[in-house]
Amino acid sequence: MQYSVGVEYALHCLVYLIGVPSKESIGIKDLAEFQGLSETFLSKVFAKLSKAGIVSSVPGVKGGYRLSKSPEDISFWDVVEAVEGPKPIFQCKNIKDNGYLNRENCCTSPSSCTINLVMLSAEEKMRDFLRSKTLAWLNEELDRVLSKQIREDTWKYFSKSSI
Repeated sequence: MQYSVGVEYALHCLVYLIGVPSKESIGIKDLAEFQGLSETFLSKVFAKLSKAGIVSSVPGVKGGYRLSKSPEDISFWDVVEAVEGPKPIFQCKNIKDNGYLNRENCCTSPSSCTINLVMLSAEEKMRDFLRSKTLAWLNEELDRVLSKQIREDTWKYFSKSSI
């Protein structure tokens, strides 16, 4: 199992939007430049975040994006689901119903797949954990693990770019 790099970029960029005053926004160009990636790629990620109601776009020359919800109300799972979609990781094909024993017993009705039930249960536990981690939590964690200078330089970069 692997999530696309879009999830990681989305989470990083969303943290940068936390400190943006409500009347302001950060442009996709500035977010992409800061992360060292293409605007086109990040625009696609932000289109998904916007569609999911996580960010809202501000049109115009000074336009960009800002959070649509409080950082406490945006979970890691919200971001994963917005970027990756709601499809389960494990895709059960119910192969047991096509196996030799079921071909011979045409009257046997399909039953639940134990493997699928286990995989879906594991995915739900992962989703619950990701739902418990929010952007507010991430922001606090970054304050704890990154130097004060790095955090200040980041805020300065984006406060200059939104002027």
